[in-house]
Amino acid sequence: MKFTLIVDPNQEEQVVATVHHPSELTAKIEELVLQHSGDNALPVYAQEDLVYLPFSEIECITVVEGKTYAIDTKGEHNRVRLRLYEVEQLLPNGFIRINKSSLANQSRLERFAASYSGAVDAVFKCGYREYVSRRCFAEIKRRFVQK
Repeated sequence: MKFTLIVDPNQEEQVVATVHHPSELTAKIEELVLQHSGDNALPVYAQEDLVYLPFSEIECITVVEGKTYAIDTKGEHNRVRLRLYEVEQLLPNGFIRINKSSLANQSRLERFAASYSGAVDAVFKCGYREYVSRRCFAEIKRRFVQK
């Protein structure tokens, strides 16, 4: 198998793959290419500075007291000046809803922790914890079983 990447800012972006027959890999590549909107970062406010936080560095996006925050890999809360549904439209498919006011980056989830009361928390690699609603947990289980 060969791979060629040509970077030319003067040309329209396109991805061409020549294969002998479609496979699970080609389906994943197609899904990845089609879901990519060209953006790979979210504008956030760290203290008073506007910075672009790469999607790969976002652990969770949550609403606290009516304000939206993106929790990064260091556990810091960065203010997002968009509503949660607006942020959800910008994010790639790797983000999942875990409750009414939070979205999680699947690749940054470390585990799900259950308590004796039956509640489930999502535990992220930075140590941040957020509760998972029963309705969302059922959807998350379906999503993981399909893989």
